[in-house]
Amino acid sequence: QDAFVAFHVDKVLVSKYLKPLQIGELAPDQPSIEPTKNEMLVKDFRELRSTVERMGLLEPNQLFFFLLLAHILLLDTAAWLILFYFGTSFLPFIFSLLLLTISQVQASWLQHDLGHLSVFRKTKWNHLLHKFVMCHLIGASAKWWTLLHSQHHAKPNCFHKDPDIDMHPFLFTLGRKFSVELGLKKKKYMPYNHQHKYFFITLPPLLFPTYFHCHTFYIAYTKKYWADLAWMLTFYIRFFYTYGSLLETKTLNSLLSLHRMLESSWFVWVSQMNHIPMDIDYDKNLDWMSSQLLATCNVEQSLFNDWFTGHLNFQIEHHLFPSMPRHNYWKVAPLVKSLCAKHGIEYQCKPLLTAFADIVHSLKTSGELWHDAYLHK
Repeated sequence: QDAFVAFHVDKVLVSKYLKPLQIGELAPDQPSIEPTKNEMLVKDFRELRSTVERMGLLEPNQLFFFLLLAHILLLDTAAWLILFYFGTSFLPFIFSLLLLTISQVQASWLQHDLGHLSVFRKTKWNHLLHKFVMCHLIGASAKWWTLLHSQHHAKPNCFHKDPDIDMHPFLFTLGRKFSVELGLKKKKYMPYNHQHKYFFITLPPLLFPTYFHCHTFYIAYTKKYWADLAWMLTFYIRFFYTYGSLLETKTLNSLLSLHRMLESSWFVWVSQMNHIPMDIDYDKNLDWMSSQLLATCNVEQSLFNDWFTGHLNFQIEHHLFPSMPRHNYWKVAPLVKSLCAKHGIEYQCKPLLTAFADIVHSLKTSGELWHDAYLHK
């Protein structure tokens, strides 16, 4: 199936695990496509997948990723050198904080590439460098990320299946359908009619320093990801040793907290601009391409947008081909647009600031729908 092909790079390896699970073949009179799925679209998408493979678009340019890692390490080093050479007064502290934040965010985009096995041809090298970047450079669990992010890709914006929308209904009410349902049930965990306002002071600045920070350690410990925990500890040892030699305890904790808050804000605005304004519903068991296009949209390409978002401005292409190296998204985009036009599927692409504004607009609309339903309007 298309999801299986999208997720697994080494088909020979995984086939060894699948053989004992085979229970037989479909009878000749049995359909191979479920009625909820578009048979012609499935066929055309598989042809597109074959074209992508023939064009070599799944092959990584390792120089590209080496330069990404190099600029991350240079920024990380520069953040410390500024404090070392210019002292710990206000301006050097601010410049160091900004460089550290940029380094951390760019590392999070790189670990995303590694987690999707799109940097090296061999899976084991992706896993190894993923641990270095995610655990050592960022201080979070690589396996924790893979566990949650794989579920998101399998069923994006599907309630109870995509962990990225688990904030509904406890913090926000998401999507038109669920907002009305929640209002009619008279459920109110938060003042949802004001969620487009309190969004600014909750999810963007606090996701990393509160929930993610605790959750990554919790999952790594409960699932016994001992290697990840060991790698994660090296981040904190390195951070407190290098910066602790320059900063007092209070200032050191401020640097850690502030860069986590800035990193969190950057990440949330970029990650949510492609999904929150899109369709959010229960799993309808649609074909791979339909399910991905309903839940994703793109942001216009530019050198800045590509760098700022880690090429997640090509969210549609990324969701259709999650193991594709990000430097090839722009090459496959025209083919995806053409296939969407052929089957009458909307291919959304918008300016960066419009995408940010749409997050707030969608939250406001959902909150108003909840409020009206809550009051029986």
